[in-house]
Amino acid sequence: MFGYRSEGVEHPGLWRPELDFFDEKLLGFHDLLEIRFVHAFRKHGVSLQAIRSASRQARELFDQQYPFTCKRFQTDGRSIFATVFDETGDEAILDLAKRQYAFRQVIAPSLYEGIDYAGEGEAQRWYPVKRSKRIVLDPNRNFGKPVLSSTGVDTASIYHAFLAEGQDAKRVSVIFEIPVAAVDAAVKFEHRMAA
Repeated sequence: MFGYRSEGVEHPGLWRPELDFFDEKLLGFHDLLEIRFVHAFRKHGVSLQAIRSASRQARELFDQQYPFTCKRFQTDGRSIFATVFDETGDEAILDLAKRQYAFRQVIAPSLYEGIDYAGEGEAQRWYPVKRSKRIVLDPNRNFGKPVLSSTGVDTASIYHAFLAEGQDAKRVSVIFEIPVAAVDAAVKFEHRMAA
C-alpha cells in the first residue's frame, strides 16, 4: 500500500493513498476497497507484478485514481481483465497487462459482492458481511467507520458497551435503543475483525 524497499530498490505503492496529506500512514474508504480487490486477485493466483501493471494501465485507461473500485474487473488467475467498449461501441474484455482483447470465458469472482455503486460505477458504500446489510462502511456516515446500517451507531461502541455491561445484549439494546439482533450483529462483526 505504501510501497517498500527490497535489495536497494524502491517499489512504490500500487496507488497514492486517499489520505496522503497527513504525516501518518492512514487508509481511506477507497484504499480499503482497493486493498480488498488486490487481496481477491492475489487469492485467485494473480501475481503482484500483474496487479501492479493492471492498476497502472487501468488508471491511464479509465482516468480514475482508484480503478479497481469501478465495477468492471475480472480475472482468470493469471491476468486482470476489464470490461471496456471496443471501437464499434460493443462491450469487450481487455487484458490490461497485454492491452489485447480476450475471450469472454474468464472467471468473474465475487469481487463486487457487498459494494454499492453510484450511477457512474464509483463505489459508494461497502457491506462487509456476506449476505447481510446490517453493517456498512460508508465514507458519508460516521467517518467511514463500520456502523449499523439502520441507526449509524458504530459497531465498536456497541461492542465496548457489550463488554462493559457484562456481555448483556439486552442491556446494551436498551442503552442504544436498538434491537438485540443489532447488538448481536455488531458484536459478531467486531469478533470477526479481531480474529
